[in-house]
Parts: sequence; C-alpha cells; structure tokens
Amino acid sequence: MEIDRFDPTPIYQQVARVVRDRIKAGELKPRDPIPSESSMVADHGIARDTARAAVALLREEGWVMTLPQRGSFVADRENWPADET
Repeated sequence: MEIDRFDPTPIYQQVARVVRDRIKAGELKPRDPIPSESSMVADHGIARDTARAAVALLREEGWVMTLPQRGSFVADRENWPADET
C-alpha cells in the first residue's frame, strides 16, 4: 500500500496501517523487527518525526514493543488488539 498524500488520514496513521497490514498478513511475525525509522523515511518519503509517530501509534495499539537500544519488534500475538487477531 502506498501513502496517499491527498487522503485526509494523517500520514503517520497511513504508515502505521502499512506496518499493521504486514503483521496481519504474516509478513512480520511476533518478535520480528519492524522497519526502522530510517527505512520508513526512505521507503515512504516521510519525515523522521512522522515515522516516529507511526511507531508510537503501533506501540499504543499493542502491535509492537520497543526495547531501548535494540529497536521495535512485533509484539507477541496475545498482546495484539482483541478485535484484530
């Protein structure tokens, strides 16, 4: 899925949706690293703060966990939102 700059949905939410969809599709499995902020910036042509906001949203929703000095990883399935599993 591409980022649509004309879509009224904020870009950070669109980026989070791309990662979330990859998790749901099984491309990213529990404990796999998610794309880094740098790769999100390069892949989607977004600002680093936008990538950071997308990761924060995924963390709030329970899709990912962030380990200091290690990065962000797909959360274990039992931590995923109940209506999304």
